Amino acid sequence: MSEVTQAFEAAAQRVQALDERPDNDTLLRLYALYKQGSEGDVRGPKPGFFDFVGTAKYDAWAKLAGTEKTAAMQQYIALVDKLTG
Repeated sequence: MSEVTQAFEAAAQRVQALDERPDNDTLLRLYALYKQGSEGDVRGPKPGFFDFVGTAKYDAWAKLAGTEKTAAMQQYIALVDKLTG
C-alpha cells in the first residue's frame, strides 16, 4: 500500500471524528474527492430528479471526472487536514 493511500485511509477515519459537522458544500467536496480517490470517475446513471441528495452527490463527483485518483486522494487529505486543524 502506498504512502498516499495510507494517508488517504487515515484521513477518512479522522473525518469521522470531527467535532462539528461541516457545511453542505464541504460535505459534498469531501464525498466527491473520496469517491474519485477510491473509485475514479463517476459511473452509472444519474439519480432521479426528486433524489436531491443523490443528484447533488453525483454532480459533485462528476465535476472531478478526469482527475487522477492520487491527485484526488491528496486533495482529500489536504481538506481533512484543514478541517481537523
